[in-house]
Amino acid sequence: MSARLDVFATPGASKLIKQFTLVGRLVVESPLPAATRELVSLRVSQINGCAVCIDMHTKEATAAGESAVRLHLVAAWREATVFTDAERAALELAEQGTRIADGAGGVPGDVWERAAKHYDEEQLMALVTLIAFMNTANRLNVMLEQPAGDYQPGQFT
Repeated sequence: MSARLDVFATPGASKLIKQFTLVGRLVVESPLPAATRELVSLRVSQINGCAVCIDMHTKEATAAGESAVRLHLVAAWREATVFTDAERAALELAEQGTRIADGAGGVPGDVWERAAKHYDEEQLMALVTLIAFMNTANRLNVMLEQPAGDYQPGQFT
């Protein structure tokens, strides 16, 4: 399988992607915990069926020391006992923010309040930006049919 478009070989597309990835870099530099970033990125990518992002974030999380058990249980986080309350709140916000069209009225207030209980305003902004960023990245990759499996940790840093 090959991608429909090589975004790095097309000057205009390459410029757009480079600017887009700057947002991702700002989230990485934010005070949002690294483990939370990877878990949220993985969950959003699972929901959207973005194989290349699932590949990337699973490998990045593993390289950063995340356990296989936690990575395998991200899709079933509600029933899993291996996540902190803060991580659970972030995963819930990620799901609601990703499935925003499925729930009339957007993200429910109680979901926001649970996240706000564990994260300060700067972290919340980073979390919301990460969720939006991952949804956009997922959609780009799915539409372009980016192949998965070859990602190496640190490849884009």
